Amino acid sequence: MSNYGVNMWHFISEQISECIQQDFICDDIREVNSGDSHNAYKISDGKHRFFVKTNEKYHLPNFEAEAEGLKHISNTQLFRVPKVFCTGLVSGHSFLVLDHIAMTKGNEQSWFHFGQVLAKLHKNNTQQMYGWQEDNFIGLTPQPNLWQKKWNCFFAEQRIGFMLQLLAEKGHELANIANVVESIKNLLKGHNPSPSMLHGDLWQGNTGFHKNLPVLFDPAFYYGDRETDLAMSELFSRFPESFYQGYNHVWPLEDDYEYRKPIYQLYHVLNHALLFGGHYLDSAKATLKNIDI
Repeated sequence: MSNYGVNMWHFISEQISECIQQDFICDDIREVNSGDSHNAYKISDGKHRFFVKTNEKYHLPNFEAEAEGLKHISNTQLFRVPKVFCTGLVSGHSFLVLDHIAMTKGNEQSWFHFGQVLAKLHKNNTQQMYGWQEDNFIGLTPQPNLWQKKWNCFFAEQRIGFMLQLLAEKGHELANIANVVESIKNLLKGHNPSPSMLHGDLWQGNTGFHKNLPVLFDPAFYYGDRETDLAMSELFSRFPESFYQGYNHVWPLEDDYEYRKPIYQLYHVLNHALLFGGHYLDSAKATLKNIDI
């Protein structure tokens, strides 16, 4: 049935049945490729389909944080977001159950619309400070979100400084952490963006389209500088040009975004260095050197 056994799927089926208020017994379980963080499955009873993520039991906080982020983005009613049904523990494993969204690749027009909608999400600045009500994760890496009034302090300390500390604990001392934090604070000094609702991990693998409507999933949610989402979108596989045209049509980026972009991308490069090592460590060192730290 799957390498997790009958008991787990029976329990998850019962949890789903409670959520949807009707009997659900999964008889079709297919493992799907979902990246490096978790195992993922598409399950069905012939009438209903769900997307299930599983991992070791100690990853339950990851799934709970993901569910919370999805709900906040969903509440804006801007993007199609997977509906959260339940999270829990069974047979020594943690799980997250979402609705299954059949996705397609976007065309020029749908990517333009995606950019417009993201700009509208970023305008959702109901917070006066940077951070969030709880810590969460960027991939499998912990992400602290302690509320802070100054953006340059928040990003320098809770993003770059924290990531460098995690790397140092694994034996990768890339730079003097105190010096880097101070340098980042100075580089971002005077930049006081409105705290935007952010996806937090915006690369193409966490996006898609359903009936030409933009879909977002796998967030690392918090309130911060909107430019961090745009910087991430340009890092690994740049979004199509029409996406940026759509974004700027609603809320044009500031000219000095290009100056801050490598600083914001450094966070994700450091995270990849932490998770995968190899050439990402070299890239992190080069980036630290290039932005005059």
